[in-house]
Amino acid sequence: METSIQECFVFSNGLRTRNRVILAPMTISACDPGGYVSQADIDYYARRAEGVGMIITGSAYVHPQGQAFADSFSAAEDDKIEGLSRLAKAIQDKGCLAVLQLYHGGRMVLPDVIEGQPVAPSAVKALHGYVDTPRALSYEEVDEVMTAFLDAIRRAIKAGWDGVELHGANTYLIQQFLSPHSNRRKDKWGGTLNNRMRFAKTLLKKAKALVKEEANRPFLIGYRFSPEEIEEPGIQLYDTLQLLEQLIRLDVDYLHMSVNQVWQSSLRNPKEGEPIVHQILKKIDQRVPLIAVGGIQTAADAQKVLEAGIPLFALGRALLLDPDWTQKILDQREEEIILRYKDDLQEHLQLPSSFVEELRDYLEGNY
Repeated sequence: METSIQECFVFSNGLRTRNRVILAPMTISACDPGGYVSQADIDYYARRAEGVGMIITGSAYVHPQGQAFADSFSAAEDDKIEGLSRLAKAIQDKGCLAVLQLYHGGRMVLPDVIEGQPVAPSAVKALHGYVDTPRALSYEEVDEVMTAFLDAIRRAIKAGWDGVELHGANTYLIQQFLSPHSNRRKDKWGGTLNNRMRFAKTLLKKAKALVKEEANRPFLIGYRFSPEEIEEPGIQLYDTLQLLEQLIRLDVDYLHMSVNQVWQSSLRNPKEGEPIVHQILKKIDQRVPLIAVGGIQTAADAQKVLEAGIPLFALGRALLLDPDWTQKILDQREEEIILRYKDDLQEHLQLPSSFVEELRDYLEGNY
């Protein structure tokens, strides 16, 4: 029997989404100064919570040194709990699960955002972005960063979120530990693939223990991953498949791909032609839910994902432009879906002005 978009999905810990649609994590940079949740944040997420089953927020930094975007959420201090709590409640009041994405930017942090030198597993400059050469984390500092992630999870539990997503994708710090390009360490955190996987594995293990100890209700720990890197040496699909196996064994609650197109083939071996999601699905073997993302815009796109045995899918641009996407699809009003931004839609869409100005070409379809 085929799965439909409006079917609920139940995670292994009992949390349930009302449908298969998820808001993809996108950083809208609308926070109040200092990383405090703003009313614009609340309005944006509450509007999209009306139609989807789960919202994953744009990334919240776990340590001041890890802030890669100006005006983005902080989960790095206790005084942020109150605002994060209001945001979670605004999402949940619409019948939607609320998941806070947590990250540290590592070497992708812009020096002027943190007013200092970024840190990373090793002192190797990234090959893209307006970045500086980072300082290598000391052995003790690796433990401190790990603790910062765990403290942020603790704050998310206190603030009433339904879970967190560990951002191990998009070339940020967790991915930097896995990558042979950014991680040239000679201690237990680098070198062999096993050592490069250690940060992600240890963090997940400790996070699951923390939830068991401190959460008095079901709480998800998800993991977002980028399957490959184009750098040489870089993460290969083989490395990612080994990591996924380890994360599944450590009881990760869901896995979330970060790719431009769901059905894209390998970046490193484009001649292969086969979508890499096929190999990822084979490795996961239905042991944990996978969230697909990338180029899903129509009911047919969504149905193709569900028919491939992927239980959940995330929408980015489609939900930026039309928070009512799900309802219109279910009512068979697909022709009414908003596909391009116009200024007279701003209030209807609850998009922050600064975000619109920054991404106007993208929203208007001129990209």
